[in-house]
Amino acid sequence: MPAKNILKSYIENGYYHIYNRGVEKRIIFQDEQDYRVFLHYLKLYLSPPASLNDVYKGVSFVNPPRQRPLNNFSQEIILMTYSLIPNHFHLLLKQKSAHAIEKFMRSLGTKYVQYFNKRYQRVGPLFQDTYKAVLVKTDEQLLHLSRYIHLNPTKDNNKSALRKMLLESYSSYLEYLGKRKTNWIHPEEILSFFKTAQKTDFKDILSYQSFVEDYQQMPEEILGKITLE
Repeated sequence: MPAKNILKSYIENGYYHIYNRGVEKRIIFQDEQDYRVFLHYLKLYLSPPASLNDVYKGVSFVNPPRQRPLNNFSQEIILMTYSLIPNHFHLLLKQKSAHAIEKFMRSLGTKYVQYFNKRYQRVGPLFQDTYKAVLVKTDEQLLHLSRYIHLNPTKDNNKSALRKMLLESYSSYLEYLGKRKTNWIHPEEILSFFKTAQKTDFKDILSYQSFVEDYQQMPEEILGKITLE
């Protein structure tokens, strides 16, 4: 029997939870540079081409990644939410064409493994298996999945500690709070649920931040099989 969520069903304009982790649950982000390189590849692949002229501004790497990817997916893939954890990652994507995610994830995975293996002088696969992709079917799943992804790097139920971890994590949470502007991350659709009460059952929640940090029910209880096993 195949592992959960390896068999994928792709549709145009579909929303997907994409995730993967290191082989044998090994660390895939060993230090700050590894996180920055992975994010750098996301930026290269998902930024509008016209904005790529300054993509290396203020960036320095040991064994730097190549300057240009083979493809640009900014017209095909919308990255809504992400988080990077030492041994795995989560992405919430919308694809405009039926097979955009396949092409994007193949390019992203290949480039990062090449970088990682070169830097750490290793050979062989880095990830446990092919990435997992789960179709998001309802607005409720979409909202709670964004919350699940942002909470994933945190391990503390103390509110002040939780907030500190959220703000310091390698995730899109700062974009959702309006504290950072990134042209290849798109929180607008999810944030719109908190501006138009008629669109959501969450009209009593004052803000996205309150939804993430104060909402009592854990997202795993709602999401079930669309999260990391």
